[in-house]
Amino acid sequence: MTATVECLADGSVFSVYLNRPDKLNAISSGMLDALEAAVDEARAEKYRVVVIRGRGRAFCAGGDLGSNGHGGASAGPSASMLERSNEVFAALEVLPKPVIAALHGTACAGGLELALSCDLIVAANSAKLGDMHANFGLLPGAGGTYRLSRRIGPAKAKYLMFTGELFGAAEMAQAGLVDQVYPDADFDASVDALARRIAGKSPLGIAQMKHLAVEASTLPREEGLASALEAALRYRHSADYAEGLRAFAEKRAPRFEGR
Repeated sequence: MTATVECLADGSVFSVYLNRPDKLNAISSGMLDALEAAVDEARAEKYRVVVIRGRGRAFCAGGDLGSNGHGGASAGPSASMLERSNEVFAALEVLPKPVIAALHGTACAGGLELALSCDLIVAANSAKLGDMHANFGLLPGAGGTYRLSRRIGPAKAKYLMFTGELFGAAEMAQAGLVDQVYPDADFDASVDALARRIAGKSPLGIAQMKHLAVEASTLPREEGLASALEAALRYRHSADYAEGLRAFAEKRAPRFEGR
């Protein structure tokens, strides 16, 4: 049986491919289990950047409503499927290293919710993004209402959710949903270059930046500033901090070890 998720390592970059191309990578319960295992594997110290990708013509067309084992498509996503989606997406979101969602083709419904669990969202120029739950009388059950609103604001999020339409990557970049749009012909190479560029940074510093950025959205101003200062002072004692200064003085690329 073909694996629903395929993991490939390229040095310090760990790529996780959704691998149900005949189903436009619709998310099944088996895929969620495999994705959770991939997240666990990505915790290995040798990996510094994680990229979520899709095989075939699409990134992910949402949840596979006919695969939940509780009555098929007419029953909609089961409670257990929604709970598992939330657990797995949350584990991806808090992974202490950068996670990039690389979108091509279609990314909608549960596929969009998966992308929203990542730190960065990049897309091919021809990619189409949307929520689409409203088209079938469903609610985004894997954190979409929360994460989409936090990312692009409640007004724009409501427009995407209420209309159920698909939007182009360039328009979604203007809305703040997509961080970078790449030409279709150069998409894979551009994603690889971005991942390698980030992987060359201090993994210790990047992990702290990720934590502080998330914390900033929940802490009051004074607490957030104090937390950022405390982290910066603590980081000054790390080997990566010292290596960065040495590399600057010696006019060479730093060689960070993550400690």
